[in-house]
Amino acid sequence: MTGLPVLDRDFESFLLEAVDDGLSSLGESSKQTIYYHLEKSFNLRREDIPTRINAFTQAIENIFGVGANFVEVLIMKKLYDKIGGVLIWNESERFGFMEYLTKAQRTFNEKNTIRTVNELMESDEPEASV
Repeated sequence: MTGLPVLDRDFESFLLEAVDDGLSSLGESSKQTIYYHLEKSFNLRREDIPTRINAFTQAIENIFGVGANFVEVLIMKKLYDKIGGVLIWNESERFGFMEYLTKAQRTFNEKNTIRTVNELMESDEPEASV
């Protein structure tokens, strides 16, 4: 991570970094192979993943089969770390990557809204006159 505050960057950037980090957990050569396979077999470039997340999810499930859940969990853990959220894992429910992604984006947006409101409140404070 570059050290920039979470709320100074957009959600798609965090998602792409989380995908990179999650796939890197499998090894650098594995990550590069997966990206190559995504582009050649699924016409899905790395930089398009945040805007084509459904295609990415289907491709990962096609590549890994039942092991896709493991990769998706890796990505979600990395994403929640980046946005400062807490990933609550419920083992009794079937893992839904899109549901967790939607929740992560909601968490990110809520933090962004709180930050924006706080900044507006600080900028609207009257200056003390002497």
